[in-house]
Amino acid sequence: MEMKIGYLGPKATFTEAAAAALFPSSPRAPYDTIPDCIDAAAAGEIEAAVVPLENALEGSVNLTLDYLIHEQPLPIIGEVVVPIEQHLLVHPYYAPHWREVKEVYSHPHAMAQCRKFLHTVLKEAKHVHVTSTSAAARWVSEHPHLPAAAIANRLAADEYGLVIAQENIHDYDSNHTRFIVVSRRNEPLSLRSPLYAGDKTTIVVMLPKDQPGALHQVLSAFAWRRLNLTKIESRPAKTGLGNYFFIIDIDAPKDDVLIPGAMAEIEALGCTVQLLGSYPYYFIG
Repeated sequence: MEMKIGYLGPKATFTEAAAAALFPSSPRAPYDTIPDCIDAAAAGEIEAAVVPLENALEGSVNLTLDYLIHEQPLPIIGEVVVPIEQHLLVHPYYAPHWREVKEVYSHPHAMAQCRKFLHTVLKEAKHVHVTSTSAAARWVSEHPHLPAAAIANRLAADEYGLVIAQENIHDYDSNHTRFIVVSRRNEPLSLRSPLYAGDKTTIVVMLPKDQPGALHQVLSAFAWRRLNLTKIESRPAKTGLGNYFFIIDIDAPKDDVLIPGAMAEIEALGCTVQLLGSYPYYFIG
């Protein structure tokens, strides 16, 4: 599937790794921010955008959710789950003396994923937050004579000529991040890939105001149809304090009967329902 793909940059982020896994032969373009990447897909500069949605340890990427719902409602056409392996990267000059680094650069989520290592091994080092793990690696590569390190992936080490001083410094081996693919084309990905793991549907539900038991009734619409929900999350509706919408992942593709029936039943309760996408998901082991 030849498509021009945008992703949250700079080069060598985990997002690029996700994009490369799904579209290994497609041209890829990095964007500085999640909104920039999604806007490019909406404007037709790229056929699809790959952006992070959720991390197993740090939770949802709220900017992605809010931007898709409030600003650019592009459909989700695919998802890929990528294992997150964080390494401590240094300039080759500092490789023998990596324990003496004075500053560690990385994205706040990456820092949080490596709390134990930072607290026990590099306890005196200052933590400096940057926009991505790849940006951290790039900064370290551009300042070779400063006692600094980056927390990033192996792709970033190769891209920026750094040395992996310590491998797998993350606290939990089960850490993964979900990345979604959004596009103006409302057509689910049809990749023939051994990474394929199943199909899911994502909807957004806004409850009627001050109606007791509304959420219970919404969930019942799925329960009696035996539709398995893999995630339900509330987000502020941005219409006033106490107003929320719910993002619901259904472990099934959108069919002609069950999911449309559940959505119709929920709407009959006075709720607003929005389909974010019905799409395949892929898993990198």
